[in-house]
Amino acid sequence: MKILVINGPNLNNLGSRDTSLYGKKTLIQINDDLLNLSEKMNVDLSFFQSNHEGDLIDFIQQNTPLANGILINAGAITHYGLSLKDAIIDSKLPVVETHLSNIHSREDYRRVSVLESVSVGQVAGFGWKSYVYALYLLVDYLNRDN
Repeated sequence: MKILVINGPNLNNLGSRDTSLYGKKTLIQINDDLLNLSEKMNVDLSFFQSNHEGDLIDFIQQNTPLANGILINAGAITHYGLSLKDAIIDSKLPVVETHLSNIHSREDYRRVSVLESVSVGQVAGFGWKSYVYALYLLVDYLNRDN
């Protein structure tokens, strides 16, 4: 089983970016945690981060044929990225959307996710553990689907 782990804008700055909202772990540390967990789950992860929506779309389009699912934190693109949403729809892969902070308790514009309606679920507000929970949920979903 292969899962694409996709991160959007500014997530490369985790660890130094507003730690009161996003925690102290870097994206590399989060990816390492996911990699360790995925080995125990017999799951192959492919990581990608970009500050550009088009790069995220290119990655999805190029890697969809080899993948079973997508775990995505699209960052701010979550709230307006209709072309990213279209790429996810076109992939026909199950998606779990994740966020470090609870987007539903933040500013009004952050409460809207254009990806939510094309995701099988969303995990938000548990800091770096949001990624861990999202991975568990996506793998469980994929196992049930097979």
